[in-house]
Parts: sequence; structure tokens; C-alpha cells
Amino acid sequence: MEDRPLGGRGRALRRLATVLLWTALCVPLQALLLLFPGRAKARFPMAYWRGMCWLIGLKLQVVGRPAGHDGTLYVSNHTSWLDILVLGAVLETRFVSKADVASWPGIGVVAKLGRTLFVSRSRTGTGRESNEISATLKGGDSVMLFPEGTTSDGTRVLPFRSSFLSVASEAKQVQPTTVVYDRMGGLPACRRDRPVFAWYGDMETLSHAWYLLRHTGTRATVVFHEAFAPETLPNRKVMASEIGRIVSISAAQLRQNRPVEALAAPARRG
Repeated sequence: MEDRPLGGRGRALRRLATVLLWTALCVPLQALLLLFPGRAKARFPMAYWRGMCWLIGLKLQVVGRPAGHDGTLYVSNHTSWLDILVLGAVLETRFVSKADVASWPGIGVVAKLGRTLFVSRSRTGTGRESNEISATLKGGDSVMLFPEGTTSDGTRVLPFRSSFLSVASEAKQVQPTTVVYDRMGGLPACRRDRPVFAWYGDMETLSHAWYLLRHTGTRATVVFHEAFAPETLPNRKVMASEIGRIVSISAAQLRQNRPVEALAAPARRG
């Protein structure tokens, strides 16, 4: 089996340089927008993330339509730090991230300017952080959750943890979302290609990003499944199971290079 097309260090360096320049241009503008009312501060990050995807050569395919930014809770599988770029490029939303990301050099600044909601996942802060996410939904912003609780190796979707959906009752609607990296070198990605995209275990962020920047012909597909009202399902455990089922089916279809479409919302229960 032939190797995938892999660019040299020159390509990676050019991409890295343009990413840094783009970020340097966008950060002060977003910082300024945060000082004013209105939705510009919520919309501008989409332009930033779209630019990032273009600069690193990552094409995007979207199936279905996002439900909207008015208090929607999006629930997605999680494979990589790339998910933020991809979902941020196609969706006006606020991400939920672990608290230590806020202190990461460079990345922490971008996350804060993107109005990321940071959670410590400690028992002492759980109530306060849940209240903050609930208030965000009630205030009309959408929120993106990754209820696997960690990143996967890209070959499967991990079980969704019901505890992450404790805020679902505050959302106007919940929308299952699937993200799969399905093209490499312009060809369907196979199992051996997953580590190029998937960031998991003890992988280092910088080395993983450098390896990705050397590749060409990459693509991510995002599927927005049918949204549903949170009261459709009796409790968060059932909701986690149903959303996980929908996302897993869609992800498997994409990994197998099969045609994919947005799946129907779970049937009402209880």
C-alpha cells in the first residue's frame, strides 16, 4: 500500500507562519468586539476558525443544518483539538473546556477571547459551573458539549456520560452532532490515517499539529442531526444513550466511506 502524500517541512512552516499571522491579526479585533454589545463578538470567531481551516488545508463538508444559536445545546463526539476549529468554523457557539486550557500559552488567550466556558470538573466547582452554562443557554447563546469526557482514537465513539447533560433541561433544543475526518491526500481516510487527526492519550499537541500540517488533501465532515426538545426524553441517562447512538451510527457510516445524512431525532419517551 502506497504512502499518503506528505508535504515537507517547508509546507508545514509556511502553514504555521500564516496561522500565527492570522491569529495575531484576529486576537486584537476580537478583544475589541468583546467590549461592545451585540452578536459581532459571537460571529467573528466563526471567521477566525474558517480562516484557520483554510490555512492548514482542511476542507469542510457539512450535512444537515445547525438548529441555531438561540439557546441550543449541541452535543458532539470528540476526536481532537481540531474539533474546535472545525465546529467553530461552521457554527456560532461557545465551547466548554477543561479549566487548565485557560493557562496554556497562546491557546488559552484564543479560548478566552472565543468566550469558552471553562470547567474544573471538581466537585466543589460543579454547581457554579453548571449554573454558568445554564445561564449561557438561557441568555440565548448556544453551547457545544463533548460528553465523552475525553478525546478518542477516531476509530469509534466512546460512551456519552450522562453527567455532562445535566444542563440540557435549560436548552431550548438539543442537537446531536457528528464530526469525522474522512479524507487524506484527497482519498477516503482509512484506519491507519486516524492518528493524523486524532489527538488522544499522551500525544503532545505541538508534535501532533506539526505532523498534521505536513499532510495534504484533508477533509472533515460535520453532520447536524435533527434537533429535539429536551423534554422529549425522560432523563439525562436516556438522552446520553440516544444521542450517543445517533452520533455513533453516523460516525461509522463516514468512517466506512458510505453516504451519510442527518438522522431523525429520538422518539418521545415517558
